[in-house]
Amino acid sequence: MNKENVKLAIAPIGWTNDDMPELGKENTFQQTVSEMALAGFTGSEVGSKYPRDPAVLKPMLDIRGIEICNAWFSTFFANGDKAKTIDEFVNHMNFLHAMGARVIGCSEQSKSIQGTTLPVLEQKPIFTDEEWRLTAEGYNELAEIAAAKGMRVTLHHHMGTGIQTVEEIDRFMALTNDTVGLLYDTGHIYYSEGSQQAMLDVLQKYLPRIFHVHLKDVRDEVVAEVRDNHLCFLDGVKKGTFTVPGDGVIDFRPVFKILDDYGYKGWMVVEAEQDPALANPFEYAVKARKYIRENAGL
Repeated sequence: MNKENVKLAIAPIGWTNDDMPELGKENTFQQTVSEMALAGFTGSEVGSKYPRDPAVLKPMLDIRGIEICNAWFSTFFANGDKAKTIDEFVNHMNFLHAMGARVIGCSEQSKSIQGTTLPVLEQKPIFTDEEWRLTAEGYNELAEIAAAKGMRVTLHHHMGTGIQTVEEIDRFMALTNDTVGLLYDTGHIYYSEGSQQAMLDVLQKYLPRIFHVHLKDVRDEVVAEVRDNHLCFLDGVKKGTFTVPGDGVIDFRPVFKILDDYGYKGWMVVEAEQDPALANPFEYAVKARKYIRENAGL
């Protein structure tokens, strides 16, 4: 892949899990960003332990050669919480802008079960036509707000949410303007559809609107356990649903080729939340970096 176009980041969720803070609570912010740099990454997303004052955070990252490329933002348009969502979005956007990030990864969290004990493969929310309308309108507005700052909004399709399956991604993309992008996540598509081909089809179909990429691998045997035992999303994470590229079932070489052939410009982020007690974050960061070097030439 073209080193001029693509930069590599890693998410802090492998060190400390924002959804389950007990996972990796012993890993400090300083250790996390030091190990990211040591493993050979030049970017990071924002985790719960990160200082939120750019004047404090930026020097700590600059000294390690790390940039902030994105930070998760939860939207609640389908619930009707438009005013509150937009208000909080502006603060979030301004923080990211000050940190030098130009992409905002959003997830529509209305009715989401990703943080609950409900079985993720059986009880995901289904939006009504009105909820779809509210969500699409909201995202179109966010994209306009972001564009005024020279930034871009993406939707992070996610397990346990109203926008998870290929059909739901298709509907979201059809309802929103081209200024609204997709945060393409290999692991979440594969988990949802159980198919490498479905994962590649989404990538190919929406290339012009993919503004940010999450590289996440999946362990089929854990997904089978989640299905057979009606487990929730977070139980699956603890058991190792996700892992770093090259350690699971996904072949990333066609992903890299499709992005490279298209001329994708932006970040690729290793985001593979596991229990740090079972999967040493630094060790797995190094493993991911080696795999990407060998298979993407980055």
